[in-house]
Amino acid sequence: MVSLERIDPVRWRIPKSSRAGMRVEGLVFADDTLIQAAEGDRSLEQVANVACLPGIVRASLAMPDIHWGYGFCIGGVAATDPDEGGVISPGGVGYDINCGVRLIRSGLAEADVVPRMKQLVDALFATVPCGVGRSGRVHFGGKELRRLLAEGAAHVVKAGFGRAEDLEMAEAGGCLKGADPEAVSDRACERGADQCGTLGSGNHFLEVQVVDAVFDEAAARVMGLAPGGVTVMIHSGSRGLGYQVCEDSLAALAGAPRKYGIDLPDRQLACAPVHAPEGQRYLAAMRAAANFAWANRQMLTHLAREAFAAVFGGDDARLGMGLVYDVAHNIAKLEPYEVNGREKMLCVHRKGATRAFPPGHRDVPAKYRGIGQPVLVPGDMGRASYVLAGQPGAMVETFGSCCHGAGRRLSRSAAARAAKGRSIARELLARGVIARAHGRAGLEEEQPDAYKDVSDVARVVETAGLARRVCRLRPIGVIKG
Repeated sequence: MVSLERIDPVRWRIPKSSRAGMRVEGLVFADDTLIQAAEGDRSLEQVANVACLPGIVRASLAMPDIHWGYGFCIGGVAATDPDEGGVISPGGVGYDINCGVRLIRSGLAEADVVPRMKQLVDALFATVPCGVGRSGRVHFGGKELRRLLAEGAAHVVKAGFGRAEDLEMAEAGGCLKGADPEAVSDRACERGADQCGTLGSGNHFLEVQVVDAVFDEAAARVMGLAPGGVTVMIHSGSRGLGYQVCEDSLAALAGAPRKYGIDLPDRQLACAPVHAPEGQRYLAAMRAAANFAWANRQMLTHLAREAFAAVFGGDDARLGMGLVYDVAHNIAKLEPYEVNGREKMLCVHRKGATRAFPPGHRDVPAKYRGIGQPVLVPGDMGRASYVLAGQPGAMVETFGSCCHGAGRRLSRSAAARAAKGRSIARELLARGVIARAHGRAGLEEEQPDAYKDVSDVARVVETAGLARRVCRLRPIGVIKG
C-alpha cells in the first residue's frame, strides 16, 4: 500500500516517503469515486514504482482513467531527462504500441442515418476486418512493409487509401521520425504483413456516434462538429507487429538494468538509458511500430468511408467524411519542456494517456491552434465518448498529457462473469446501439459495466485545467472483434 494525501478535489499526492527509492512524488488526478476505484487494484503502487526510475522529472503522473497495467499503470505518464541518466521503458509504452483513436466527422445527421443503421453496421462489419487473426485487404511484405514502417500513414495514402489532408490532422503527421525498420524483427514483420487495415479484438472498435451535447460551440465549429451530426470513431493500434516489438524489446532489455546499475522495484519496468545503444534501438523499433499503427488507422478510415459510400451513395467527399484528428495513446516521444527555467528535451512516456497540447502550441495543426489540440476520449459502447481540447494547465503539470478513455472497472474475465445469462447485444439495442462482434466474448468483455463513467473522467481533467470539454458523442452503432 502507498500513502495518499489529498491536494484538492481532483488531485492526490503520493509522497516520496511512501516507498524507498522514490526520486519524485506521485501525482494522481481523480475525484472521490475514481480514487476509490484506483485503490481497488495495484495501480497506485505502480505510480510509486515509476517514481523510482532514473532521470524522472517532476512527478510520476496518473490520469483519472487509471487502472493496473504492465509496468506502468494504464493512464500513467512519466518524463525522463536523457541528459541526467533518464531511461526509456517499454512498460511505459505498452504492448500495443501507438494504440490510438481517430475521429471522422460526416455531413450526415442522425435522422439520415438511423433508418439505415442496421444496413450501415452490417456494411461496416463486412468491410472492416475485425477479430483475432483476421487479415487485411492488402498485404504489405518485404521491402514495402519496411517502407511503411519508415513512412507511416503517408505510405498508404500514396497507395490510394486516403487523402493528403488526412495526414495534416494526425498527431505527428502520422509518422514518427527516427524509425528504423531494421530494428524490427523478422517475426514482427511476419505478424504485421497482413494486419494493416484490421481492427483487431479486445477493446478495439469502430463506432458510429451522434454529437448529442456541445459544451464549447466555437471549438466544436472549428472541428466541424454540430449537434445531431454523425461521426465515426476508430480505436486500434499496431496489432501483432507492435506486440512483437514490445516482446522482443523486453527480452533485449532484460539485462540492461544490471549493466547500467539501475535498481528497479519491479522487473516489468525493464529499461535502459535513453542515450544507451539499447535505449536507442528500442526507440527506433517503437517508432516503426507507431508508424505501422498510423498506417493501420488510415487504412481503417478508408474502409469506413467505403462502407458509408456503399450505404448512402456517392463518395466519402460528398458525404463530408473528413478527419477531425488522430491521437496516440501508447507511445514515448522526445519533446521539449521547461525544467528549472531551462528548455530540456525530455522522453515523455504516455501509457494509456494522450497528448493535450494547448492553444498556440507549435505542434498543433494550424486549424486548431486557436482552440487547442483535439483530445479524443472514448467511453464505452452504451454511454458516451468525449472530444476535448488541450489547455495550458497540461503543459504546467502533465507534460502536455491527458486521459485516454474511461478506464476499466472490471477485468475482462470479471466482465465476462458478470455478463453470464445476459445478452449484451440486446441490452445495447435497448439503449439504441446496434452492435456486431465475432462471438459473444467481444461484447461481454467490453460491456458498459466493465468501464468507469467517462463523464466523470472528462469532468476531472476539465476541473484540473488539463483539457476542456468540447462535445459529447453518443454511440448508435459499433463493430468489435
